[in-house]
Amino acid sequence: MIQMKSVLDVADNSGAKKVVCVKVLGGSRRRYATVGDIIVVAVKEAIPNSKITKGSVHKAVVVRTAKELPREDGSYIKFDDNSAVLINQNKEPMGTRIFGPVARELRGKKFTKIISLAPEVL
Repeated sequence: MIQMKSVLDVADNSGAKKVVCVKVLGGSRRRYATVGDIIVVAVKEAIPNSKITKGSVHKAVVVRTAKELPREDGSYIKFDDNSAVLINQNKEPMGTRIFGPVARELRGKKFTKIISLAPEVL
């Protein structure tokens, strides 16, 4: 569960390393985000000489959460960390590579480009 002020790792090569959640999109009283939800993030740490700079504000999609996520078959999936991928206006990733596994639930939320770039889909 990602909420305001949650710090997330960035799972792509866009140039950002750490981001903090500023807003969970999807309703005025929406408090938590889980895998596949879009959030607004501020970049806290970035690599030098990249187009993403520290302090810039972007949209991102959550790809991994440490909180378990229930599935249709009754099983649960959880990851070791909280991670997000920065996206542009067309809901496509800003980076060209995705690091680490991503959840299968992204396919149902129409993030097929992230699914195809990921090395492993769990």
